[in-house]
Amino acid sequence: IAIIYPHHDALSKDYPGLSAKVVGFIKLLLHSSKKTYRESSYSKMVSRFKKTRKMRGHVSSGHGRVGKHRKHPGGRGNAGGLLHMRTNFDKYHPGYFGKVGMRYFHLNKNKYYCPTVNTDQLWSLLSEKHRQAYKNADKKLEKVPVIDVSRAGYFKVLGKGRLPKIPIIVKAKLFSSKAEQKIKEVGGACVLVA
Repeated sequence: IAIIYPHHDALSKDYPGLSAKVVGFIKLLLHSSKKTYRESSYSKMVSRFKKTRKMRGHVSSGHGRVGKHRKHPGGRGNAGGLLHMRTNFDKYHPGYFGKVGMRYFHLNKNKYYCPTVNTDQLWSLLSEKHRQAYKNADKKLEKVPVIDVSRAGYFKVLGKGRLPKIPIIVKAKLFSSKAEQKIKEVGGACVLVA
């Protein structure tokens, strides 16, 4: 491939019919061909490069005669967190053991589900066409935009940011006091929806 097409970076530009997968595969082949044989064989871990070959003749294979290389001398996994590994757990994982807080039987998180939206994002819930139409209209609007926040998946309106001075009607389950104040300042209204 490199002989036929040396400038492989421009493959996708010159041959738009080639899929991204094919181009990626060709680049991979070209990249791997640049490696030396020894480098490329390391990724497959050939026996002749393993440590065991080097260690032939050294009785304990570098693991010592007294301690010996055994399977799990300190226990598997997190074993000994309160005994022989205590200093490590205390130093690097404080608060790992024990309990915190009260128990809450049959916790239903849906009653606390309350996604929020700020006042500066309210206009983004309208489509681009409607947004431009209302912003370019005269000061006295015959129709005021109605933004139903719950349709966009939000429950509560919060008061961060500024609103353009165009009156809007906002429908939501909940409003913060600041959000209500800002919407009313621009001549809008807050409508509570179940």
